[in-house]
Amino acid sequence: MSKLSAFGLGSVVLQTNRGLPLSQTKGSGTSLFAAGDENPAPADRSCREAVPAAVMKRAHREKLQLCDALERIADALPSVDRLKCLGTANAIVPLLRNIHRYEETVIFPAYDAALTGGGANLASTRRLRAEHVEDECFASEVTEILLAIGHGETVENPETIGFMLRGPVRELAAAHRV
Repeated sequence: MSKLSAFGLGSVVLQTNRGLPLSQTKGSGTSLFAAGDENPAPADRSCREAVPAAVMKRAHREKLQLCDALERIADALPSVDRLKCLGTANAIVPLLRNIHRYEETVIFPAYDAALTGGGANLASTRRLRAEHVEDECFASEVTEILLAIGHGETVENPETIGFMLRGPVRELAAAHRV
């Protein structure tokens, strides 16, 4: 389990608790929002204020990579690589959950603080928090399907499953484009 311990600026080098920049660990599957990252937000306040745009761009790229993996699986249905299904299934919920946690602990409070001075209605962040719950529920459903396929269950209706894997996840990533 790796926790992010530092966000370096300059060339926006992200480090793991092993002290390696993520670019050096990328081949090993390390992700900014990898499963097990208990706190993807930077601990230092000055870093937290300087890095959100870079973190959100990285999060968006990781969502798009997930979308690409889901599309490749959908294209290969009904005879798909079961290991790819299992690997993708294990990445979906932790990735979204950690991105959502970052948004809710860093991005939304900054947005709310910027609006509170003008007496604005903070309904936007409340709506986005509710959407996070819906997104994670959908991600859980996709995970269940991929786990079933990965464990050898027969794909009865490849068109329906393909639609489920393609459309909504891509829309989710597009909606969060930075």
